[in-house]
Amino acid sequence: MIIIRLDRVLADRKMRLNELAAKVGISNVNLSYLKTGKVKAIRFSTLDAICRVLRCQPGDILEYADDETEDQREEETGAPQ
Repeated sequence: MIIIRLDRVLADRKMRLNELAAKVGISNVNLSYLKTGKVKAIRFSTLDAICRVLRCQPGDILEYADDETEDQREEETGAPQ
């Protein structure tokens, strides 16, 4: 599973979501969907623009987690992460 860490990078840069959306040129709603992990894909051009504005690497925004580990956490806490 891929986890989106955009909120962490935004906090580190002290930037708000709507400011990033304006600088990247995508809607606030679409960027919000990305931030909350409600998207199934991201275009490389969008990822490139986000990384350019935030001065980060794709790995700062995207993280891989083993699905089995995520399933175990859900079992332990009783709620999806």
